[in-house]
Amino acid sequence: MTTTTYRTAPGRTIDVGGVTYAYRELGPKGGVPVVFLNHLAATLDNWDPRVVDGFAAKHHVIAINYRGVGSSAGKTRTTVEDMARDAIAVIRALGHDRVDLQGFSLGGMVSQAVVQLDPQLVRKLILTGTGPAGGVGIDKVTRLSLLDTARGLLTFKDPKTYLFFTRTPNGKREAAAFLKRLKERKDDRDKAIAVPAFRAQLKAIHTWGTQKPADLSRVTIPVFIANGDEDRMVPTSNSHDMAKRFTNSELAIYPDAGHGGVFQYHDRFVAQALEFLAK
Repeated sequence: MTTTTYRTAPGRTIDVGGVTYAYRELGPKGGVPVVFLNHLAATLDNWDPRVVDGFAAKHHVIAINYRGVGSSAGKTRTTVEDMARDAIAVIRALGHDRVDLQGFSLGGMVSQAVVQLDPQLVRKLILTGTGPAGGVGIDKVTRLSLLDTARGLLTFKDPKTYLFFTRTPNGKREAAAFLKRLKERKDDRDKAIAVPAFRAQLKAIHTWGTQKPADLSRVTIPVFIANGDEDRMVPTSNSHDMAKRFTNSELAIYPDAGHGGVFQYHDRFVAQALEFLAK
């Protein structure tokens, strides 16, 4: 059994096709692992430890860095589909031919592409704070991200304060609590994302937001979709849209919550996700 806390899970690497990918794993080995695919500008240190530990209490969890992000080597991909191909290659190189995916934001887009490229690989799909190809407002993520990054610099706050949470008193409290949790890991922290990698990911998201919508009705595996009711980055309407278009889906929308609703409501989200995976 690997360690059961994300705060102390050792950083690991694997060479796939001449590229070194960074990842962390924890939770009980055996069964179908849950692979976590991360958001724009995120490294392994950006996963809420309460969410990861919650999953790892019951499941083998693997969190993977994209190519060129954090401690992973190589040049960052500029399309969601190429990120998905890399994710598939890493998962199979780790010895898994059947996984569940938990994709947040950009990770949810990559997860959808993984299912379309390699349908037999994925048993169940969890999509959080994300949207479909061609989804409403996804083409505006670049502008919003850059504006709120500048806003964060001017106010000496982490941009996720504005991008992930509402500006209500409750939202502000939850933002502070979330950012504090991200600092719990003191040793063996990941490298911050480089500016060129951030730009490459923005390009990938913009392309995803402007491309032709996929036929989600062809995806027949179970899908759990969760988001806040006031997502500014990937508008919440996309979550409702996906829930209607997937053949077998469940939807959870959290009140007074933004893009990071699953972190704000981590207890509720983890409980619902574990119930979904256990069915």
